[in-house]
Amino acid sequence: MAIAKQVVLTCEGLEKLEKELETLKTVKRKDIAEKIKQAREFGDLSENSEYDEAKNEQAQVESRIVQIENMLKGAKVIDEDDVTTDVVSLGSKVKVLDVEYNEEVVYNIVGSTEADPSAFKISDGSPVGSMLIGKKVGDSVDVTVPAGIITFKIIEINK
Repeated sequence: MAIAKQVVLTCEGLEKLEKELETLKTVKRKDIAEKIKQAREFGDLSENSEYDEAKNEQAQVESRIVQIENMLKGAKVIDEDDVTTDVVSLGSKVKVLDVEYNEEVVYNIVGSTEADPSAFKISDGSPVGSMLIGKKVGDSVDVTVPAGIITFKIIEINK
């Protein structure tokens, strides 16, 4: 059996995954079982698109359940008490100044599982996240992104 890969999560990320797993196991499984039951009532399964759709959805849900369970088995949860405000690390909230546009942005540095750039949750392995890790307030970093090079100055580090 494959060894579960270690996944780094914040407490918030752990709760989110646990909630998703619970929903999939209780609500989604029940809904899909009902869809399959209804589709069977339509008759011949070989030409029953509703049945095929429900079975495909069931396979996707079961796959996601296994994926989440494996992530949780190998999860390392970042203790907020261990997050320092001296340097940027996993779990840090970092206020940076985009030097070119003179705009402030707050990034939350998270593991790759929790990354959501639209919510300003960036992975420690992303171009911006990896350049911020280990830096202190006042430091400037040049980050190479697809659009070019962005210079950020670290203004503040919080938990």
